[in-house]
Amino acid sequence: MDALCGSGEFGSKFWDANLSLHTDTPDLTPCFQNSLLAWVPCIYLWAALPCYLFYLRYHHQGYIVLSHLSRLKTVLGVLLWCVSWADLFYSFHGLVHGWAPAPVFFVTPLVVGVTMLLATLLIQYERLQGVQSSGVLIIFWFLCVVCAIIPFRSKILSAMVEGKILDPFRFTTFYIYFALVFFALILSCFREKPPFFSPKNVDPNPCPEMDAGFLSRLSFWWFTKLAILGYRRPLEDQDLWSLNKENHSEVVVQRLLEAWKKQQKQAAQHKAAAASGKTVSNEDEELLGGRPRPREPSFLQALLVTFGPGFIISTCFMLIQDLLSFVNPQLLSILIRFISNPMAPTWWGFLLAGLMFVCSVMQTLILHQYYHCIFVTGLRLRTGIIGVIYRKALVITNSVKRESTVGEMVNLMSVDAQRIMDVAPFLNMLWSGPLQIILAIYFLWQKLGPSILAGVALMVLLIPINGVVAMKMRTLQVEQMKFKDSRIKLMSEILSGIKVLKLYAWEPSFLQQVEGIRHSELRLLRQAAYLHAISIFTWICTPFLVTLITLGVYVSVGPDNVLDAEKAFVSVSLFNILKNPLSMLPQIISGLTQTSVSLKRIQHFLSQDELDPQCVERNTITPGYAVTIDNGTFTWAQDLPPTLHSVDIQVPKGALVAVVGPVGCGKSSLVSALLGEMEKLEGKVYVKGSVAYVPQQAWIQNCTLQENVLFGQALDPKRYQRTLEACALLADLEVLPGGDMTEIGEKGINLSGGQRQRVSLARAVYSDADIYLLDDPLSAVDSHVAKHIFDKVIGPEGVLAGKTRVLVTHGISFLPQTDFVVVLADGQVSEVGTYPALLQRNGSFANFLHNYAPDEGEEHLEENSRTALEEADDEEVLLIEDTLSSHTDLMDNEPVLYEVQKQFMRQLSTMSSEGEGQGRPGPRRRLGPAEKLVQAAEAKANGTLIEEEKVEMGKVKLSVFWDYARAVGLCTTLVICLLYAGQSAAAIGANMWLSAWTNEATVGGRQNSTTQRLGVYATLGILQGLLVVLSSIMMVVGCVRAARLLHQELLHNKMRSPQSFFDTTPSGRILNRFSKDICVIDEALAPTILMLLSSFFTSISTLVVIVASTPLFAVVILPLAVFYILVQRFYVATSRQLKRLESVSRSPIYSHFSETVTGSSVIRAYGRSQAFEAISDAKVDTNQRSCYPNISSNRWLGVRVEFMGNSVVFFAALFAVIGRSSLSPGMVGLSVSYALQVTFSLNWMIRMLSDLESNIVAVERVKEYSKTETEAPWVVEGSRPPAGWPTQGEVEFRNYSVRYRPGLGLVLKDLSLRVHGGEKVGIVGRTGAGKSSMTLSLFRLLEAAEGEIRIDGLNVADIGLHDLRCQLTIIPQDPILFSGTLRMNLDPFGNSSEEDIWRALELSHLNTFVSSQPAGLDFQCSEGGENLSVGQRQLVCLARALLRKSRILVLDEATAAIDLETDDLIQATIRTQFESCTVLTIAHRLNTIMDYTRVLVLDKGKVAEFDSPTNLIAARGIFYGMARDAGLA
Repeated sequence: MDALCGSGEFGSKFWDANLSLHTDTPDLTPCFQNSLLAWVPCIYLWAALPCYLFYLRYHHQGYIVLSHLSRLKTVLGVLLWCVSWADLFYSFHGLVHGWAPAPVFFVTPLVVGVTMLLATLLIQYERLQGVQSSGVLIIFWFLCVVCAIIPFRSKILSAMVEGKILDPFRFTTFYIYFALVFFALILSCFREKPPFFSPKNVDPNPCPEMDAGFLSRLSFWWFTKLAILGYRRPLEDQDLWSLNKENHSEVVVQRLLEAWKKQQKQAAQHKAAAASGKTVSNEDEELLGGRPRPREPSFLQALLVTFGPGFIISTCFMLIQDLLSFVNPQLLSILIRFISNPMAPTWWGFLLAGLMFVCSVMQTLILHQYYHCIFVTGLRLRTGIIGVIYRKALVITNSVKRESTVGEMVNLMSVDAQRIMDVAPFLNMLWSGPLQIILAIYFLWQKLGPSILAGVALMVLLIPINGVVAMKMRTLQVEQMKFKDSRIKLMSEILSGIKVLKLYAWEPSFLQQVEGIRHSELRLLRQAAYLHAISIFTWICTPFLVTLITLGVYVSVGPDNVLDAEKAFVSVSLFNILKNPLSMLPQIISGLTQTSVSLKRIQHFLSQDELDPQCVERNTITPGYAVTIDNGTFTWAQDLPPTLHSVDIQVPKGALVAVVGPVGCGKSSLVSALLGEMEKLEGKVYVKGSVAYVPQQAWIQNCTLQENVLFGQALDPKRYQRTLEACALLADLEVLPGGDMTEIGEKGINLSGGQRQRVSLARAVYSDADIYLLDDPLSAVDSHVAKHIFDKVIGPEGVLAGKTRVLVTHGISFLPQTDFVVVLADGQVSEVGTYPALLQRNGSFANFLHNYAPDEGEEHLEENSRTALEEADDEEVLLIEDTLSSHTDLMDNEPVLYEVQKQFMRQLSTMSSEGEGQGRPGPRRRLGPAEKLVQAAEAKANGTLIEEEKVEMGKVKLSVFWDYARAVGLCTTLVICLLYAGQSAAAIGANMWLSAWTNEATVGGRQNSTTQRLGVYATLGILQGLLVVLSSIMMVVGCVRAARLLHQELLHNKMRSPQSFFDTTPSGRILNRFSKDICVIDEALAPTILMLLSSFFTSISTLVVIVASTPLFAVVILPLAVFYILVQRFYVATSRQLKRLESVSRSPIYSHFSETVTGSSVIRAYGRSQAFEAISDAKVDTNQRSCYPNISSNRWLGVRVEFMGNSVVFFAALFAVIGRSSLSPGMVGLSVSYALQVTFSLNWMIRMLSDLESNIVAVERVKEYSKTETEAPWVVEGSRPPAGWPTQGEVEFRNYSVRYRPGLGLVLKDLSLRVHGGEKVGIVGRTGAGKSSMTLSLFRLLEAAEGEIRIDGLNVADIGLHDLRCQLTIIPQDPILFSGTLRMNLDPFGNSSEEDIWRALELSHLNTFVSSQPAGLDFQCSEGGENLSVGQRQLVCLARALLRKSRILVLDEATAAIDLETDDLIQATIRTQFESCTVLTIAHRLNTIMDYTRVLVLDKGKVAEFDSPTNLIAARGIFYGMARDAGLA
């Protein structure tokens, strides 16, 4: 290099240590300044160029119009080029005139000139590629300025020393150059306008990141606006930015789908090659072990192809950040040496402090770029996976559907996709972890030699211990999940059957069951928490123990090993770096194993069979026909026998064809075969024209009623009105709170079965298709409605006349009006023909008719009870399929527990419980005013997906923290804080001691009393460890206590809540308190508080140490603290609301998916698959819109808080340099090594604070439901009824009025009547007359508004509820069973003997069924008694009544759910067994009460008639009219 600079007057050496280092006014030699220093920016630009050009080629945004800014930048570039050439020509000029300049004066201007030209061209190329702000050029100009600052100073200094300017020309060009470069740097910080041809941004709220400049992106400044907005007011949906194009679902999913299709194609080719026996090349054969395995398409490869580039970029960031993290310990080492050497020039110290700061800031910026990049990639991963699964679910065959339940598919989408997203950010740790470990060990070895092996060995030893603890915790967690699931399942049953529990006074038994499960749950929780304490202990004490062992070994190995500050504190900071990868690696490996399972599950699902779209021919068909099947054989799954075989059917255009046959003969399968839903084994199916399909179980979407009918078509008001009229929906619209804009709950929960069926029919009618496939649409509606629909819609006079209609039906009365009838038997067509022709044939059709209608008189009843049964079965199937509910409400941050939810939402709406199939064709069921109000409230509550639940806005109140502290125990809380303070004190003490030890003067190269030093250090360290363990254990005890108390309060309050509470609150909302919120209190709160305390005390102790060593630092604390608190306030407010928005927008994705899976056949039939894919994408995008700012908010916070931490490092080092005369190296080492750790704890503290605020909300919500009002006491000690009461069974109502809830109208008005002991009274009246209210009042589920009820002369309001309810018996309308043994369902308290139970079963005609079960009385009823038929459930309720054998029996007759046979059994048993009792029957079928003593007719809550049935018929009043309608008078 020296040769380059030449010799002579202008010559100089390249490097001169005396000039540059060992002096108080350092400078660089002119040679160094002119060569290397000038070349640095050029080298950077040329190195970065190839990658950058490659990037620009693939990221073309459209060109930017030439602006003034761009022109100015270009002019500056050209001027700089001119200046460099001027220098070059000046050198040539010198050469010509004989004074030969050094070679460097030719080389440097040439290099700089060419580089400036390149920069100028790059400015223009970027403009053409649409780059608004160029990071590459900003860094280039920045380097130019930095490298020019040194010559700037030295040229002035040398001129002052010499008294004149030696080289005026170059002096002038340099300062021009400097001014131009500086100006260029400033200009490059401004960004250009958006590209010209970029698609016009119609986004009302585009993401500012797109237009942000380089510096803004680097520091996440573009997020600040949202942070300020979030601080001013809680964020709402419309405040969120729209997504960048590359994050949109359609883009991401499309890319992933293409990659996956490619994989499938390759696998198929491979399979084909293997099948045709092609020889595989030798290499492959070796690899595959001789025989080619069939290759599975790999989903992992598809993911890598799609998302690989994002990972590669992030990997580069990670590598730089890993290397930078080792620079600071080296700088610390130099700093300590500088402090120990009083002769060193002061500027070294300032330089070191500056370098530490610069290095930390670079580390911060790069780390957060890495995180941003990787988290966004993770987000795209999830989007892609969800989209691919959704699209697959629309085309899977029915056999696949049978294998995997809806819940399992939803799990793939929620749990597995989330898991892959969560593990993505840590994948780089797989190489980065080992790299950090190797580097740390290498640097440690340089300081301490082989002694460090002792410390490393300890760390390695701790890995398996941590691993074992983690494994054990996982098994405990799985067990605890089981308990939690069973507790929530039980709770959901209790909530759905709460009315029955209250009527039977069974609450204590179920209370005990829940508390039993909760007890086991808390036991496991406690064990898991103790293990957690152990892992925290190892985490906090590892660095200390490692330092202790290493230093101990180092000191005791050789007497000459002197421990000085540099060795001690540099080692400490290196061990701190080591701590992270060592603790992360085991976690990542376990995370990866879980993820690989998830990947396999997703891959398995995506490789399943799909429906064959070519199965049904859509184009060709014999002229004149709309539907034909030639010799078709169909099966539901390849492994099942065919359901339909050799079917031949031809349907002419415009014909109405009825398909009939006994249950299970394949009628619905025939419809499915026409839709292409079944697997075709042989034959041909032709369907010409568009199809509309009405399934047997109506599939209703969770949207407004109008949207359900339109189903994606445009609204044509006339056609729409006509459709509603024809489908008899107008009457329903009057009842629904919002008319046709009422939002219908999931699975149509706020519509009755019949309404759902009619909406489903209206959808078909509105679609105006060519062919209608109607799968028994008339079974779920009342007979008169059925007739209306047939006449107005399906029949020859209906709206659909002239269309092709295939109608599966059980309604015999409609058959004469059809064009022809297809009779199926055992999967084959047994007869086809017109109705009269078939009747004469006397074949299977004629038999079928006789079975269904033995005589015309009974036809109606028969058909209706069939209808009823069908509806009950439908209900059952619907409920079994019920998996996810919209009522898992809003705060869930983790995937909901689907297994539990499968059973969740059973009785959400009380209002559709009366069904639609009353036994008589009367006027349509209308709701009474009270019920109407209930309905309105309910529809509001469960109709709208996001219920009007209080979403807490803004800050959490302090009282909530106080509540929680009280639940933990105030003493415990205080002790925990004290223990933490003690632990920090011990840690500071140990480190102070270390610092004092390193300062100890060495005598003859040795240190004295090393054993004493080590002993004290060890004692202090172990004390710290003990305090940590103690505080963790105290925390566990406190948190488990709080969890127990909070759950207990909630449970006891809910068990005692009045019935009205459950009528107005969706059970999902209550269940959420028991599942989600209790789970947060159990599992999330304690660790959050522990982390918060530990990071808080770490930060405080850092400040204490730094202030103690350099008191000057106290000056900086205040501004830093203000900045910190500001950032914290902005972040917490924004992030809390973003988390809420994120969780609110997450559940719709899954509920829409489960809805789609259930209705996939309908969606395919109407050809709406693509529209539904778009809806799903839109829902995912909505969720992403809140995820994305959430990720960015963490980065925004990180950059700011770490900048603050870096300032702490800077000031600690700076003040150490300033006060170095009074400081020992040990103290400096101590304070700076503490400062280096502070960044992490400061950042963590804010994150934990924010988490704590999000989580403590759970306590608030649980408390809110623990304080709701309760019903009257169960037992009133002062006034218990006499033993054996009631002896007579006389019931008297005196001026009795009642309302459902305060604010509603009276349902019973001034009722006065007396029922004598032993009388049998039937209660009748239209719907809403107050029949049920009367029984509810008797049981005090409704409390009197005025008046009283007396039983045997005792006012029921004076005694406890259980004393009253235990003495009454009810057989309720809907038989509710709980999961558990049959014995538990009959006698939960175990009061009755075995004989009593068997006797009750015998009388209720169940003994044959029960004795046929192997388990006998321990027969397990499934939830809701699903494994018993409806009739059997009704008989179980009868057996319960027989066991109680009280003087008063209330019988609320089942509306529709029961067949006539069971009904007769029940009536007969009641007549014999309850002969001497008072029986009150709410009757729907009048024939059951015609022989009762008296009949009470209620009308609008008043007594209308009350006399014996014969008298009433004679009086020709209301009762006579009802009897006449029923054909009894």
